[in-house]
Amino acid sequence: MTPEVAADLVGESLHLVTLLVVVLVLPGLLVGLLVSFFQAATQINEQTLSFLPRLLITLLALSLMGRWMASSLMDFCISVFERAARLVA
Repeated sequence: MTPEVAADLVGESLHLVTLLVVVLVLPGLLVGLLVSFFQAATQINEQTLSFLPRLLITLLALSLMGRWMASSLMDFCISVFERAARLVA
């Protein structure tokens, strides 16, 4: 394995991981921000009010984007195994 192939593989894997994390974390972050604005405006300091909406949105994002995330990971794994087979042969 040449350094260029290794660097390319690491770059692709970091890109995929970043994309998958953003898909899951960004909706929860936005909902958490909206809930914190609501809590600051109404001065309600309930912990479940800040946790439950983020949990539900994260689960919703996972259920909606789970198939795409799994197929992206499978495509990446297949491409890694194909590259490994080409390097060995």
